[in-house]
Amino acid sequence: MTEGIEREKLSDFEALLTYLKLSRGFDFMGYKQTSLMRRIRKRMQMVDIKDFTEYIDYLEVHPKEFDALFNMILINVTGFFRDPTTWDYLISDVITPLLEKKPPYEQIRVWSAGCASGEEAYTVAMVMAESLGVEQFRERVKIYATDIDEDALSQARQGVYAAKEMVGVPEAFQIKYFDKADNRFTFRKDLRRSMIFGRHDLLQDAPISRIDLLICRNALMYFNAEAQAKILGRFHFALNGGGYLFLGKAEMLLTHTNLFTPLDLKRRIFTRVPMFTLRNRLPAVQPFDGNGNMSTSFTKFVRFREVSFEVNPLAQLVLDMNRSLVMFNERIRALFNLSAQDVGRSLYELELSYRLSELRGRVEDCYNERRPNNPKTMDWALTDADVRTLEVQVLPLLENNTGDMLGVSITFSDVTPFKRLREELEHANQELEASYEELQSSNEELETTNEELQSTIEEAETTNEELQSTNEELETMNEELQSANEELETMNEELHRRTEDLHRVNIFLESILPSLRVGVAVLNSEMTVQVWSRHAEDLWGLRLDEAEGKNFLSLDIGLPVEQLKQAIRNVLNKTATSQEVVLTATNRRGKSIECHVTCAPLMDTTNSIRGTIILMEDLAANSEPLQPV
Repeated sequence: MTEGIEREKLSDFEALLTYLKLSRGFDFMGYKQTSLMRRIRKRMQMVDIKDFTEYIDYLEVHPKEFDALFNMILINVTGFFRDPTTWDYLISDVITPLLEKKPPYEQIRVWSAGCASGEEAYTVAMVMAESLGVEQFRERVKIYATDIDEDALSQARQGVYAAKEMVGVPEAFQIKYFDKADNRFTFRKDLRRSMIFGRHDLLQDAPISRIDLLICRNALMYFNAEAQAKILGRFHFALNGGGYLFLGKAEMLLTHTNLFTPLDLKRRIFTRVPMFTLRNRLPAVQPFDGNGNMSTSFTKFVRFREVSFEVNPLAQLVLDMNRSLVMFNERIRALFNLSAQDVGRSLYELELSYRLSELRGRVEDCYNERRPNNPKTMDWALTDADVRTLEVQVLPLLENNTGDMLGVSITFSDVTPFKRLREELEHANQELEASYEELQSSNEELETTNEELQSTIEEAETTNEELQSTNEELETMNEELQSANEELETMNEELHRRTEDLHRVNIFLESILPSLRVGVAVLNSEMTVQVWSRHAEDLWGLRLDEAEGKNFLSLDIGLPVEQLKQAIRNVLNKTATSQEVVLTATNRRGKSIECHVTCAPLMDTTNSIRGTIILMEDLAANSEPLQPV
């Protein structure tokens, strides 16, 4: 019953989002539902509404409520030179090298996405003007600042800020780049002309292109994984080759390494990964005249060509203008089971033209268009279990002097290992993405909460300017929250280091296991074998791949495992801490032995029993004294 109510609430919530999209053009479907729902419910509480359907009716009657709702959802938290140490690094290691490698006549384009009230856009403008000089800045720099919130953009376009909002700006920059009047600071109009502010939806609108530096700080964390991937794809398109992406502390690109690579992961600065298309091309070989002795040299040349063609690692065959098979090399014979009797036969009579369904069309295209086909991958099954992936390329053979077409050459490259490697890489990336998904989500949720708290503090400051003591208290709370956030980041780094230490300990324990002089088997709570040591293999003749994943009681070994059933259950049921028995068994050589078996519980960090550790010792073998080295 409760589950049905929750589904109904979720359906009503989605109906509200659809209404906002249709009525005002704001699409919040890509936002994280938990955070979005929390912000909307907070606004609904202010107007004393508990049901989403009722809130839709309220919005229809009170159009001004849209502005209040959007101000609640779109958290505009920003500031000049936010995280000063990060900006110092950005100036020295990103902006300075960027300006140095740019030709003096080439334009420099910057995009501040999610600019809110504009402080970050004006910050990068000051940094650029300081590095280039005011004249060069006006001539070469173009800064695009975008946001989805029209109210925030309106404030950003004015470029006017109160004294308390200028705290992060160095005093020298306040004097140089702002005009002060009545305790208000206005950004210089001559530099403001190089900046363009506009409304832009990161999910719906086309990205700005040819960007050298893209700044988007703490905006991605409000979107779900699918929306983030879409936005990052657009950012990749927007950036020039060698362009830089600057994100907020809450955002990471661990699952998008195919698009961006970190320049400084701690400061969330990334560079664009270029995309390449690789093609294998065969060099054209030209004959030589052999110093005048044409007959001998030509014979040697022809023989050289025949031998080189025969040993070519690429499978290759040649067709004449009648589509008849003229020649093929050893690799073709092995791959397609061709013989000398097939020379002169039409390609369309050969088995390979039927089994490679797209080959005929590509050959005819080459004959008709007299130009090479792009490489195409096709599957060729040698057996049911052995399927090869071939990259097929059809090339026209043209006469050097006249350009007349003589026939076509078809090459088959076995790219099966590369395909498998790519599949393994994709699988590894998926596993990595799944592993970091929860950590990234937790980190983003924490930063979202922190940003919401910052927003609440700033709203309280604006409303209660006269209560200075309250304002100071709220600022103190803000500093404490930032300190707590830094401590949490330190704890995350410590957790990462401890994980690496645990990995090293696991490797160390795995190296100890083969050194034990007893056979070791580790079972889970279902008595399934999880670990089977090398001494266990030597003792019973059963390999790891034969034992792992099997029920221990079903193993066909010389040990009477049925007699251990009760001992194992006693350990799993906590009726005994460990069990030791001596059983008569037969080792892998067929020799009767006395085997001392110890069953001990496998405990986890909460002292819960997860399985059983079984030690199997040949009393006669292990009683022998060690031989001196």
